[in-house]
This record gives sequence, C-alpha cells and structure tokens, in this order.
Amino acid sequence: MQKRSTVSAQNYLGAWKNRSNRSYILLVSGASIVRIALYMLPAFVTTSAIAQVAPYVQETQAEAKKQKAQTEAQKQQSADDENSNAALAQKLANPIAALISVPFQFNYNGRIGPTDKGQTAYVNFQPVIPIKVNQDWNIISRTVAPLTWQTSIFPGAGTQTGLSNIQQSFFLSPVQPVGGLVVGAGPILYLPTATDKLLGTSETGAGPTAIALRIQGPWTYGVLANQIWGFAGPVSYGAKPVNQVYMQPFVAYTTSTAWTFSLNSESQYDWNTQKWTMPFNFMVSKLVRFDKQPVSFQLGVRYYAASPQDGPKGFGARATVTFLFPD
Repeated sequence: MQKRSTVSAQNYLGAWKNRSNRSYILLVSGASIVRIALYMLPAFVTTSAIAQVAPYVQETQAEAKKQKAQTEAQKQQSADDENSNAALAQKLANPIAALISVPFQFNYNGRIGPTDKGQTAYVNFQPVIPIKVNQDWNIISRTVAPLTWQTSIFPGAGTQTGLSNIQQSFFLSPVQPVGGLVVGAGPILYLPTATDKLLGTSETGAGPTAIALRIQGPWTYGVLANQIWGFAGPVSYGAKPVNQVYMQPFVAYTTSTAWTFSLNSESQYDWNTQKWTMPFNFMVSKLVRFDKQPVSFQLGVRYYAASPQDGPKGFGARATVTFLFPD
C-alpha cells in the first residue's frame, strides 16, 4: 500500500514536471515570438510606409526631372534664339543679304540754306526683297521711297510735305561669295515721283549700281556705289540734268547678343556743281523678337563733314525700325 502511494506520488510529480516543462517551453516560445515581432515591427512599419510613400516620391522625382529638362530646354532655346538673333542682325548689316527686310528710317537735318534756318525731316521706306533666280543667283530689289517734310530751306520757301524722288535698285548677286567677297551689280532707276518741285525733280534718271563687301567673324565692311544720269523729263530753267555719284563705305560690328555698332558715310558728289555732300553716320542697333517676329531698333547720330552752301550742316539724327522676315 505504501509502495503504491509512493509510485502514485512519483507519477504525479513527473506529470507535473512535464506540464511545467511544456509551459516553460510555451512561455519561452511566446516570448521569443513577441521579441521577434517587436524586432521586426520597425522594419515592417518602415516597409509599409515606404510602400505607401514611394509613389509620391517617384512622382516628385519625375516632376523635378521634368522641370529640370524644361529649364535646360528653355536655356537652350534662349541660346539658340540669341544666336539666331545675332545671325539675323549681321545679315541686316549686309545691304544685299538674301533676307526680306522692311525698314522705316527717320532722318532729321538742320541748318539748311544760306541762313542756316532750314530744317528737314523724312522717313525712308526701304524694303529689301530677294528674288531667287536659280541655285546660284539672286536678284536683290532695294527701294528707297522718301516721305519728306521741310521748312525754310531758303528765305521765303515756306513749308513742303510730300514724296521725294524714289530710287529703285536691282542687284544681280551670286549666292556664294566670290573670292571671299559678297558682290552684286545692276541698274538703279531715279523716278520722277516728287510731289513738289522743292522736294525733288521731275526728271527720270538711271545708271549703274554695285556693291562689294566682306564678312569676317562679327565684322561686316564694304562699299556701295551708284551713278545716276537724268535723261528724260522737264528740267528747271537754268538747271542741268541730274548727274550725281553716290558712295557709301560702311563697317559694322555685331555682338553675340545681337547688338550692332556701325559707321558709314552716305556721300554724294554733284558733277554739275562739283560739290560734295558728305555726312558720316554712327549708329547702334539691337535686334529683338516679339513672339516670333524679329525687329531691329536703331538710333544714330550724323555729322556733315562737307555740304554745299544750301545743304544741311552740323549734326543730324536717325532712328530706324526694321521688320525682318527670314525663311
């Protein structure tokens, strides 16, 4: 009986130990699971957060790249436009460039006449239109149509307003330079369009005109010349037919930002009176764009180094607006 009780106690004790071991194992396992969970929780939370934020980050990065690309494209476009503007500005310095241009050139002269009280102001409408003949040749049409106002050019002359004599030139010019020179030659017409006898003559005239220039880097320099002889139409009493030569040496420097600084002389010699009219013009111009339309603005000052007694003297002024129509 005592032995059976001892066995029962041992069995109970063994069973209790087994249960205790299992409980301990479960407790340790649970603690380990909790510990592992706590260890993995930040990584899980971070991964979840990244998974949620990642699309926004990617979208922001893509937007930043897009904005950067747009900025670079705008900078490149701005540089291209600037280069294009500079190229157009230098073409404009070439009187026979294959470029449609429409200048409106305002001029003012003072100290005219024997008493130096005369004044004149005129706007030259000067369209330049290239006409393609073939792959190798162009004809460049240049028109000078002066709308003139003048007053007191001699005592008792009063004031006149109207159109003066139009000059029309045509230059046959090779597309490619010849020996490094841009050249052109052709006829010039002197038309009897003056609306008042004090604004011009009633004669028709004609003659040859030619130009030669060189373009070296930012520099453009050359000379344009013509000779006009009057051959038809009435001549004022005591006067002789028109017989004059015109010479325009010029030099221009164009910057990479489309500023142009130019100097020329628009000299005219009258074979009848044997007198020179010799103004020197210094001009500064800037080419800009309004949307896609290139426009050049120019301001200049003029000084007459020589002129006949009844001609302008001293200083004058010039302002020009030119609309360009490139291909």
